[in-house]
Amino acid sequence: MEQNTQNTALLVMDMQAGIVGMLPDSAAIIGNVAKAIAHARDNGIPVIYVVVGFRQGAPEISMNNKGFAESKGRFGTVNFEEFMKIHTDIAPREGEITVTKRRVSAFTGSDLEVVLRAFGIQHLVLTGISTSGVVLSTTREAADKDYRLTILADCCADTDEEVHRVLTTKVLPRQAGVVTLAEWNKK
Repeated sequence: MEQNTQNTALLVMDMQAGIVGMLPDSAAIIGNVAKAIAHARDNGIPVIYVVVGFRQGAPEISMNNKGFAESKGRFGTVNFEEFMKIHTDIAPREGEITVTKRRVSAFTGSDLEVVLRAFGIQHLVLTGISTSGVVLSTTREAADKDYRLTILADCCADTDEEVHRVLTTKVLPRQAGVVTLAEWNKK
């Protein structure tokens, strides 16, 4: 991996084939995230992938966790090796890191913070599905951990377009710079 002189990393979060497939227009976000990844690689910015996953039977899921508990029964039969595979159009290259998380935020239950410290990362550029899930939770936690944040609005998506719009125009700008891919590519 090239030297990162910008102390910046691009996080590609929850872009697993099964999650991407839940979106009505997944081609648009896949195309945009692929362009963001190419820009990062061309500029020596590390690309770090974050996936959500569990052990077989999902023993990490507590019935107290409303969001995950509803899916625990379904997760009981999921092949997590397949579930955690990143969409082939944006798959990691050899040497790029994939972090597995156990909750919504990219930090929870993962070694992401250790990886970021090892690379000297202070600025995170966020992409992912969903805006109301991993993007929001990671933004909040990363802001509390004093990371500088940029969110690529058109490299994030939600199953509810209005929720995506409200988050990227009213909520997330309180803790992060929210820009388009084209604006970020100019930097």
